[in-house]
Amino acid sequence: MNADSKKIGNQFSLIILLLTSSFLSLAQTKDSTKTVYHFSGNALVTNNGISFIPTFSLGKPATIINLSMGDKRLSFDPEFRFSLEGKPWSILLWARYKVTNSDRFKFTAGTHLGLSYNFPNVIINGVSTDITQVKRYWAGELVPNYILNKHISVGLYYLYSHGLDGGTTKNTHFLTLNSNITNIPITNEFFVNVKPQVYYLQMDNLDGYYTSATVSLGKKKFPFFVSAIFNQKINSTIVSKDFVWNLSLNYTFNNNYTRK
Repeated sequence: MNADSKKIGNQFSLIILLLTSSFLSLAQTKDSTKTVYHFSGNALVTNNGISFIPTFSLGKPATIINLSMGDKRLSFDPEFRFSLEGKPWSILLWARYKVTNSDRFKFTAGTHLGLSYNFPNVIINGVSTDITQVKRYWAGELVPNYILNKHISVGLYYLYSHGLDGGTTKNTHFLTLNSNITNIPITNEFFVNVKPQVYYLQMDNLDGYYTSATVSLGKKKFPFFVSAIFNQKINSTIVSKDFVWNLSLNYTFNNNYTRK
C-alpha cells in the first residue's frame, strides 16, 4: 500500500469513527424509549458526475452514496462520491437541524466539512507519479420550504462555503428558488417527481445565473428509480459548460428504529 492509499484509508477510518460516534451521541441525547430514529439513504450510479458548483464537477461516470441518521430534528447526513475507478471525488459530512417542522412550513439549518479530491500527475525523482491532493471546505446552509399541497412545495436554498486551504475558492454563495413537484401519477404503478430551480452562484469575484431541473421516474413500493439532471447556464463569468446533463440509476431505503 503506497502513502496515498494509506492516507485515504486513514481518512475513511476517521469518517467511519465520526459516523459511529455521531449516531451514538444522537441516540443518547433523548429518552430512547420515546424517540424514533431513522437510518436512510440513496445510492446511485451516473454516467456524469456533475455539481451545480462547476469546480466540484467530476465530468465522468461516478457513484454517489447519501446517508442520513438521526431523529425527527437532528441528523447526520454524510455524502460519499467516487469515480467508477474507485477514487474518491468528494466527501461531505453534513449535520442538519430542523428548526421548524410543521405540516405547512419547514426550515432546516445545516453545516458540513467538505473534502474535495484530485489526483494530479507530477514528476518525482524523474518518475511520473499520481499524487493525492485533498482540499477542505467549511459550509453552512439555510433551507426554508413551504408546502402548498400534497404534491407541490416551494422554497429557497442558500449555501455559503469557505475554502480552508490554498488554491481553494475562499467565498462561495449559492442561492436558489426552487419547487418540488412529487408523486405525480403517470399510471397506477409509476410516478414522476420534478424539481425545477433557478439559481445564482458567486465564487469569489465571479458569478452567474443558471437554471436546472431534476426529473425522476419511480415505481410504487420499489426501491429502484431512474433520475436525470439538466443544467443550463443563463449568463455567467464562471468557467463552465453552457449545458450539462446526466442520467442515474438510484437505490433508496428508509428504516426507523426505537431503542428500548
